[in-house]
Amino acid sequence: MIVCTGKFTKSIDAYMGMQKEYTGTMVLGATTPTYDLESEPENFKSTEALTSDTIQKAIIPFIGEIFQMPPQHSAIKKDGRRLYESARLGIEVKVDPRKVTIESFEITKIDLPQVEFKVVCSTGTYIRSLVKDFGEALEVGAYMSALRRTRIGEFKIEDARLWQDVEAEVHALLEG
Repeated sequence: MIVCTGKFTKSIDAYMGMQKEYTGTMVLGATTPTYDLESEPENFKSTEALTSDTIQKAIIPFIGEIFQMPPQHSAIKKDGRRLYESARLGIEVKVDPRKVTIESFEITKIDLPQVEFKVVCSTGTYIRSLVKDFGEALEVGAYMSALRRTRIGEFKIEDARLWQDVEAEVHALLEG
């Protein structure tokens, strides 16, 4: 998480618009209404016929500019109400697909039904939707079981600092 204070709070929108990198895990062979583990897996299908080659080739159509449907369980507002509020009431709201850019989509480990991945994408990309669409392309379904943002623009997770360390430095400066 990028934390801005003072005059840097004016930069928040610029940071939010930067390219993102994520690592995560998807589970093939089932779906969930939220596209992640916020809801229970359903629609189970066998992944027995899937091969590493099939899985690797399935990423190709997802690289570049694509149109993506935001999940019904998202914070996007439509008619003054967040989609997830309607979804929790069982109401599906029509939303238009959005153009996003998937700079790279790599499969980093396959241990069926789990598949680990790394994605570099534009702002506005829903990784849950990408995983759902990927599962549909494989005809077995998929949901996201883990996700970690590893980069925003040039800010990398390995350069991050623990909040406790920052807090200790601030206390030391104030006392010093």
